[in-house]
Amino acid sequence: MNTELLSVVDENDCIIGTCARHIIHATGLRHRAVHILVFNELGQLFLQKRSMKKDLNGGLWDTSAAGHVDAGEDYGISAVREIEEELGISESGLESLFKLPATAAIGMEFIQVYRCIHNGPFVLAADEIDEGDWFSVTEISERIEANDQRLTETFKTIWRQFEASAI
Repeated sequence: MNTELLSVVDENDCIIGTCARHIIHATGLRHRAVHILVFNELGQLFLQKRSMKKDLNGGLWDTSAAGHVDAGEDYGISAVREIEEELGISESGLESLFKLPATAAIGMEFIQVYRCIHNGPFVLAADEIDEGDWFSVTEISERIEANDQRLTETFKTIWRQFEASAI
């Protein structure tokens, strides 16, 4: 059983308590997450294929790195921790892009999205990621337009907002 402790937040993303991750997910409580888009100097985006061992979205392609904001953490610290844990890079150049509101479609998570430029190589966390690859912006947009079921719904939502923001 996963006993990871997360902050429970209200509709304004204010902390109202702490609870175990599995209970938060089982009961649909609002909580926090970060997602990082890692682009290379050619403008391609690195995507990870989530491990089949993951309890959610196993085997689907997702953002470069992502994870929950642990209880007592803020978004920025969590993003730095996740990119190091999942990709093996120490990254101080994370740029905050936008925050998505918590909705049922994205698991009741307030999601702070970051971006950085890094060409790799990466050391992929074997327990989190089965593989990773670089994709052109055009290919990603086409796959999302076609509602590719091999991509997580959260990534699709993030990418649509990224494109709409023209960041």
